[in-house]
Amino acid sequence: MTTSPKLSRRSGISPFLAMDALREAKELERAGRRIIHMELGEPGAPTPQSIRQAGVAALARGQLGYGEALGHLVLREQIAAFYEKKYRVKISPERIVITTGSSGAFLLALIAGFDSGARVAVTQPGYPAYTNILTALGLKTAQLRLSFENNFMPNASMLAALHQEEKLEGALLMNPANPTGTMISNEALAEICRFCDLKNITFISDEIYHGLEYDKHAQSALCFSENAIIINSFSKYYAMTGWRLGWIVAPVTWVRALERLQQSLAICPPTLSQTAALAAFSADKEVEDNRLIYARNRQLLLHRLPEIGLTRFAPPDGAFYFYVDVSRFTTDSLSFCRRLLMEAGVAVTPGVDFDPQKGGGWIRLSYAGPEAEVAEGVARLADWLAPQIGSKPALP
Repeated sequence: MTTSPKLSRRSGISPFLAMDALREAKELERAGRRIIHMELGEPGAPTPQSIRQAGVAALARGQLGYGEALGHLVLREQIAAFYEKKYRVKISPERIVITTGSSGAFLLALIAGFDSGARVAVTQPGYPAYTNILTALGLKTAQLRLSFENNFMPNASMLAALHQEEKLEGALLMNPANPTGTMISNEALAEICRFCDLKNITFISDEIYHGLEYDKHAQSALCFSENAIIINSFSKYYAMTGWRLGWIVAPVTWVRALERLQQSLAICPPTLSQTAALAAFSADKEVEDNRLIYARNRQLLLHRLPEIGLTRFAPPDGAFYFYVDVSRFTTDSLSFCRRLLMEAGVAVTPGVDFDPQKGGGWIRLSYAGPEAEVAEGVARLADWLAPQIGSKPALP
């Protein structure tokens, strides 16, 4: 009898529960159920037409071979021009590395920046893939604990306290944040950058939700530190999730190392996606129209969630999520979400995906879908919760 090859310890990472929720929802759809999707952070709108047309034209030309490991120079130049226009920060295209989505950017940046065993701060609640990628790479995580009481916002004082307890070599923060949608103020972001520069902590700023802001604008960490490692993507604001295209802005001293890594890990970013993305920065009207849909969905949830008994959440400044306290109904958010899916046909993500220790009483709702879908999802959620509310005390 033969045995299967053994798995490495580093492969034993936690599942990404949002993707598990999607799989379960798709299984129900294949069985004939109509499911409202509020589980994934994926734009409900299609990729802007101008971007799709650029992709079609590239397919027609048939020139889809390997490209440079750092990415198409003309696209890197466009991204550099974008930073100068949007943030008033002048950077050289030489500092920009195009990647296979932001996920590819994290892999390159974390391998380039840290040796095995290095400790990197991440937030709790926070994006679960951070911890999983760090673990798979043999790095250690230090948990920066956020709470409803501090509006789920990290600051330099929190980082300093954590650094005192567990010597940090890096910090990986998202702004605006997933799952909460909250945004670090410009003043707090500047202080975080100064602290990391002072303590020689490599600061990686995940800015993938930039552009998806509502009452105030997010600022890039590049405005406050030349040492910050910036990660962004075409996925969210430009609705190009499946195109798998992102980028890194790094110090010049990092670029050759990133290039070497990319040469071996991915060869180059996708040629078709890069060609299509050349049209992204001229798709202003379509992407703004999409943002306005999210803004209306956000207003709907701000109004309706308290009406249906969900009163505790940090009003999201950006992205397209609400992180909602459901502890009056459950301390097992995974079971809660599965019952909601099976009984009401609404797919949402359990809080334990983002906070394994304290997420049992929280869920994440994505409002990135079409307006009618989001409205129906909230209506189904209200009907499903209604019989439970009478026997549950309201939270303050």
